[in-house]
Amino acid sequence: MRLTTGQAIVRFLANQWTERDGERQRFFAGCFGIFGHGNVAGIGEALLEYGTDLPYHQARNEQAMVHTAVGFARAHDRLRAFACTSSIGPGATNMVTGAALATVNRIPVLLLPGDIFATRAANPVLQELEDPRSYDVSVNDAFKPVSRFWDRINRPEQLPSALLAAMRVLTDPAETGAVTLALPQDVQAEAYDWPEELFAERVWHVARPVPEPAALARAAELIRGA
Repeated sequence: MRLTTGQAIVRFLANQWTERDGERQRFFAGCFGIFGHGNVAGIGEALLEYGTDLPYHQARNEQAMVHTAVGFARAHDRLRAFACTSSIGPGATNMVTGAALATVNRIPVLLLPGDIFATRAANPVLQELEDPRSYDVSVNDAFKPVSRFWDRINRPEQLPSALLAAMRVLTDPAETGAVTLALPQDVQAEAYDWPEELFAERVWHVARPVPEPAALARAAELIRGA
């Protein structure tokens, strides 16, 4: 199936579901976003095309939209979440504080910041922030210490493994937090032939682990002796 990377991301996210105690629900309720040169031609166009499956909600501030996504996921027992997309540069860095909040509190949120051109042919562009010591570093590297999973998609064929790893973390109650997929703006708009099974409906089963009896007994003993 030939789609752009942006279209592939949106179609994949729209087909992710969670199940617990026999109740199944769509994992992503939608996508918050503020568009600019880092994401409008990729993720932006894809959201416009697939709006009924992954509704877009306009935001006014990048940090606020991540905080809103965190509140939504908390209210839904971490069984549902929002994606958040931003342009490159200050738009992306505004999301760092929200990412830290999500990770500290183990709340799932997916961040899709625009990134520098993977080809580097057009560097720099308006509002792009870059490290003068390396062409392989952008402001999105600031998400690494505040994300439970981080990846930069420099080639379309890197996307399937990154998406599956992102979902594994987002749906694991013990491991979840902010997940960041940095998306170079040229790669977002690049077409690629994807396997159709990537977009098949996928259900992530969220278990209720039973506490170990011995550990529970020790905890009860400590409480009784407090």
